[in-house]
Amino acid sequence: MTKYVGAIDQGTSSTRFIVFDKSGAILASAQKEHRQIFPQPGWVEHDPIEILRNTDEVITAALTQGNLSATDLDSVGITNQRETTILWDRQTGRPLHNALVWQDTRVDDKVADFIRQGGQDQFRGRTGLPLTSYFSGLKLNWLLENVTGARSEATLGNALFGTMDSWLAWNLTDQHITDVSNASRTQLMNIETCNWDESILTTFNIPAACLPIIKPSSEIYGVIKRGPLKGVTLAGMLGDQQAALVGQTGFKPGEAKNTYGTGSFLLMNTGTIPVQSTAGLLTTIAYQFGNAPPHYALEGAIAITGALVQWLRDNLQLFESAAQIEALASAVPDNGDVYIVPAFSGLYAPYWREDARGVITGLTRYANRAHIARAALEATAYQVRDVVDAMAKDSGIALAALKTDGGMVANELLMQFQADILNVPVIRPKIRETTALGAAYAAGLATGFWNDTNELHANWHPDKIFTPTMDERLRTKLYASWHKAVQRSFDWIEDQ
Repeated sequence: MTKYVGAIDQGTSSTRFIVFDKSGAILASAQKEHRQIFPQPGWVEHDPIEILRNTDEVITAALTQGNLSATDLDSVGITNQRETTILWDRQTGRPLHNALVWQDTRVDDKVADFIRQGGQDQFRGRTGLPLTSYFSGLKLNWLLENVTGARSEATLGNALFGTMDSWLAWNLTDQHITDVSNASRTQLMNIETCNWDESILTTFNIPAACLPIIKPSSEIYGVIKRGPLKGVTLAGMLGDQQAALVGQTGFKPGEAKNTYGTGSFLLMNTGTIPVQSTAGLLTTIAYQFGNAPPHYALEGAIAITGALVQWLRDNLQLFESAAQIEALASAVPDNGDVYIVPAFSGLYAPYWREDARGVITGLTRYANRAHIARAALEATAYQVRDVVDAMAKDSGIALAALKTDGGMVANELLMQFQADILNVPVIRPKIRETTALGAAYAAGLATGFWNDTNELHANWHPDKIFTPTMDERLRTKLYASWHKAVQRSFDWIEDQ
């Protein structure tokens, strides 16, 4: 009987389940959005129970769509929004609080205190990460300090911490586990040893008893015990951006991809030795397959790209659906000198400015909603250029081409402008769901469904290549204006 591999793709705005065949083609898929909860300015939460319920729904829907049952699946992998933080009761399985989403900035004051005491990079050597509200460790600290009884229960091992991969794995298999790629985003794991760092746990006042066991990204973890996937082997877990690198078959040092989603994330494989950044990038674990050494990556994390389109849709109501932005932006030949810096939760790589907030600059009576729409798309491309330049500085490797994936790559105006502002070809793959595909690949490698990474590489094919056509003088002028706009976003929040 022909077998397939499934992937649970638990993202920031929705959850999907996708079934892939041996060639990496999609056999069936289903998707469902979940609520974005904003209790206060800068606070972003998700309901873990809603996400769990949606996960079951999309699995059932995809299996029905493909006329499949759980017995048709060789294995399943999980990929997830990475730094989003959950604390739940070991006995009841109930969350003690809503999940704190990676975009949440409620720990800004804690970050500022630590920076004053020891500098923003005091943990970078061990974790690869600067101090910022982005990562899970201080979010967990906040939950332990602000949820009644949480600290005492966590110290006893009765309250369990996890990112979304851990939450799903717990509910599927009863195991409290995470993989190295997700653990590397907590700011609690030593990236050299791949173990929780005891001194950082002490500094952040986090009890080790609440932490999951760290596993490779590709390993047979166990059999799913309940729900529509009951009886299927769980064999892969990867943070979403690392999963996309695997899905794009970026297995060689120097190979890179950029995912355009709620935020955007550019990862470059640096091999089995971590490269510490001097240009504002993150050093992270890309993946670990079985007992092989982990592979590392340099990452440029951009907080707001697709989320800016959602903001224009939902808050300003410039259009009814996100897909309509391309036609609106195409109605004008240029941005009318309008620039948007979407620093809604500060600026991430390569700036790492917690004090930044969003700005729209260059407005005149000439500007209209089409210019604003175009400026929003261009803001994504400019932010990616910032990261590409930083990556070239760190790695010494000039990007020859950029592999892209994620929901925004369907926007051809954006893809062409990205090629123009980078002055390198931008390549869109035939299979765009590379995040889910990477999770499937991790699972299938563990079970032997796929033999090796060479077999995966043979599955990758380009769909369209966007080549740069912009005049160099115009490219230079536009990018200089972008940097002026970025400077205007700084120092909005005081006492950081």
